[in-house]
Amino acid sequence: MSRRPARGPAARHRPSRATAHETPEAVQPPRIIGGELKGKRLPFTPDGRTRPMKDRVREVLFDLVGPEVKNALAVDLFAGSGALAFEAISRGAHAAVLAERHFPTATVLRKTAQDLGIAQQVDVRPGDVLLWSKRLPSLDTSRPWMVFFSPPWAMFQERTDDLMALVECFLEAAPTGSKLIVESDHTFDPSALPDAPLWTCRPIQPAMLYIRTKESTSEAAS
Repeated sequence: MSRRPARGPAARHRPSRATAHETPEAVQPPRIIGGELKGKRLPFTPDGRTRPMKDRVREVLFDLVGPEVKNALAVDLFAGSGALAFEAISRGAHAAVLAERHFPTATVLRKTAQDLGIAQQVDVRPGDVLLWSKRLPSLDTSRPWMVFFSPPWAMFQERTDDLMALVECFLEAAPTGSKLIVESDHTFDPSALPDAPLWTCRPIQPAMLYIRTKESTSEAAS
């Protein structure tokens, strides 16, 4: 897959200068915003390891993807609190795969799924998800995926190549009609995204959302 300098929406919305990472603040446990599980709070310990996507950013994100989440396979690659995956199931996703490298947090995610009554729809996979770019584990390809990349923001500077390799891997493997969503802060240069002009950018303070739909199975090779 070629990587050309960004000329499309991602480039137009790139800030003129980098901003500092968001200052830590008192964080409320994330809640599910819409769907059948609306209002449910999710267990969360603000210890610096997990940075849940802010409720307002998640609300805008799911407004943007709209009904496309229904019957999709949600793939939350930096699960943390699981807010993205659980929100997707609440809004009609068929199932969710949650990757989480911190094993105690993975255990909490399984218990949360049980408490929400959706354990049969949730597949928690502990381990370093960045290794998936070398060998992608088995995922259901009978339906479109909705893949969420919402890592700790420092990773966009410290592990840029590894992150982009993961994005590229999912872009190649995803079924037609799948959506990939990358959430970063303003310091990330979106020209690093695979085929950057094909991504749509939506700034939602303090985050930047980059969204791409895979139109065909041959798109990644174009």
